[in-house]
Amino acid sequence: MAEMIPDVMRVVEIAAPGGPEQLRLASRPTPRPGPSEVLVKVAAAGVNRPDVLQRMGVYPPPPGASDIPGLEIAGTVVSAGAGATHLIGTRVCALVAGGGYADFCVAPVGTCLLVPEVLRMTEAAAFPETLFTVWVNLFERGFAADGDTVLVHGGTSGIGTMAIKLGALFGLDVIVTCGSDDKCAAAVELGAAHAINYRTTDFVEAVQRLTDGRGVAVVLDMVGGDYVPRNLACLADDGRHVSIAFQRGPKAEVSIVEIMRRRLTLTGSTLRARSVEFKTMVADELVTTVWPYVEGNRLKPAMDQAFPLTEAAAAHARMEAGDHVGKIVLEMAG
Repeated sequence: MAEMIPDVMRVVEIAAPGGPEQLRLASRPTPRPGPSEVLVKVAAAGVNRPDVLQRMGVYPPPPGASDIPGLEIAGTVVSAGAGATHLIGTRVCALVAGGGYADFCVAPVGTCLLVPEVLRMTEAAAFPETLFTVWVNLFERGFAADGDTVLVHGGTSGIGTMAIKLGALFGLDVIVTCGSDDKCAAAVELGAAHAINYRTTDFVEAVQRLTDGRGVAVVLDMVGGDYVPRNLACLADDGRHVSIAFQRGPKAEVSIVEIMRRRLTLTGSTLRARSVEFKTMVADELVTTVWPYVEGNRLKPAMDQAFPLTEAAAAHARMEAGDHVGKIVLEMAG
């Protein structure tokens, strides 16, 4: 298939730190895969909050990663380095550290998941970033288990909707917060046990009421700042607070006495800068634990809207407006 690979490809570049208008279509040399890497002819790429932060100039790519935004892709493997040639010709989705907003993208073989026929490519591209993130943070760091009640902020975001869907498969009661009644209704329709409009309701009081005063086993938090002490008030004894972002700021004031008395755990993680070896380990776990549900057509990402690659700025503007429910993706053929 090497003769089908052009020397130059379309990409979306960040012209300068700033708003969505700083995204521009450009041409770059098509990359080549190294050992244990594949070259994917990208059909679709997911749009995620880290892409927006990178465009704004506050979340640079890790050393060695492409400066082209895009952390998840789906497409067909057209070339491969040593140790990965068995994937040539297969449909995959993959977690990447950058480079997704392009016609071609190099991905580590270890972070590739085979795309079953039940998935459209736009759906497959919406899986890796949120699936890896929710699995690592809610289930591994947060130790969420069958029968637990958990609280997830941003219930209609890509992360929130994936947490709802995975929670339903693994026996969790998922309480979410959303910014409108319409979004709350959408979250419940997706499978949330309860949805709290944080603009009109104190979510701490609501969580205590909904759990009969017991609190939740895990809080998955992407808000940070002054939400952290409120999140701790939502936790049951021995509860776990997992931070994955800090939209309201990176600092919080908490009571150490309360953490000690109630045996609370504060943890968190980032994914993009983790090693390929770690991401491969997570992918292997997902193949065993989650991917059979995907292959059986029992798990699909909640989809919001697809934009052609040429309209990446519009995709970012939609994400920043906060009106989306589920995943926003770019389609290369559009």
